[in-house]
Amino acid sequence: MSRSIARPVLAGLAATLLTGAAAPAVAAGATLPEAPTCATPLAPVRPVTALPWPQQRYEPARLAPLATGTGVTVAVVDSGVDRAHPQLAGRVLAGTDLLDPGGDGRRDCAGHGTGVASIIAAAPRPGVAFHGLAPGARILPVRVSEQQVVQGRESGRTVSAREFARAIRWAVDHDADVVNLSVVLYVDDPEVRSAVRYAVGRDVVLVAAGGNLHDSGNPRPFPAAYDGVLGVGAIGADGGRAAFSQTGPYVDLVAPGSEVLAAAPGQGHHRVEGTSYATPFVAATAALLRQYRPELTAAQVVERIVATTDPAPDAGGGYGAGVLNPYRAVTETGGGRPAGPRAVAALADDRADPALVARQARRAAARDRALLVGAVIGTTAVTVVLLAVALPRGARRRWRPAEPV
Repeated sequence: MSRSIARPVLAGLAATLLTGAAAPAVAAGATLPEAPTCATPLAPVRPVTALPWPQQRYEPARLAPLATGTGVTVAVVDSGVDRAHPQLAGRVLAGTDLLDPGGDGRRDCAGHGTGVASIIAAAPRPGVAFHGLAPGARILPVRVSEQQVVQGRESGRTVSAREFARAIRWAVDHDADVVNLSVVLYVDDPEVRSAVRYAVGRDVVLVAAGGNLHDSGNPRPFPAAYDGVLGVGAIGADGGRAAFSQTGPYVDLVAPGSEVLAAAPGQGHHRVEGTSYATPFVAATAALLRQYRPELTAAQVVERIVATTDPAPDAGGGYGAGVLNPYRAVTETGGGRPAGPRAVAALADDRADPALVARQARRAAARDRALLVGAVIGTTAVTVVLLAVALPRGARRRWRPAEPV
């Protein structure tokens, strides 16, 4: 196996979908200026006002009264995040740049990380229908790669597997609650595996792309294949698995990943695809849960997300447990309960949907009425039967009511 395959690859498809041109290859040892500029600036794109299909599916307005991700930090280990985009301004923390020393991760020369971050936390803006699923969340950028797969070939720079492992540890050590890994390695690297264990042991939710090489051998993707990591596949607007989305036991669930709208560096939006862009929908859902149910552990958050998916055909492991449903993950009460003994009164901690509570109350009242009516009817029936038996006998015995004295 080629040694180059051990390097992280951003799990978005053709770079032309992302930037309009492939990122130029630069020697790994080259040092770029520390100023927040790119050697080859990306071509500007226009804002898109139309409502994207994932938002039609998920209706974030239903979630906003419950949770927006406020107070939750989501690390985006990727190509950096452009803090200047109008929908990301004020939402991108100072992170780190492991590709070019001296940076803080808030420079994106590929457009990949900005798109991923926007699906999580882009703010609503007048005249623009697109916004993130958890717009109150904070983004912690960790820049590790500009490399993508373009027409089946790797293009662009990336850090080593060792540095990728360091990126995961850095995010954990800088208070990330959720880590989005729209990055794939096709080698089981011991240092990356150790970094994943480190994150899981510190109660961090890890969400990773399931990879886009279904038709190129379907190789095992990491970190998605590691225990404790939510592996995400991609579906299209019709609900079917995207042809590129890999299949296997490492796919825990699927989310929108074809013809997805995302923010572009600078301003505007573009349509992208890949399991890269399915992953942040799941990471955003984890952020919503970490705000709404702060007592849940990372493992319990993962359990709830998987347990509340919508059913999907399990064709060769391509859909995992099903299709992500953020509203069910936040509002449904089963699964993911806090560990350890709890007093009976604390069971009310599960916050039920008010509509569900009202519906249950109506059903209980209807049940009580039915029982009451049944009891009356039953008593009447017994009385009629007794009279039907007693009156003929009384008549035969010339029985009559007692005369008044």
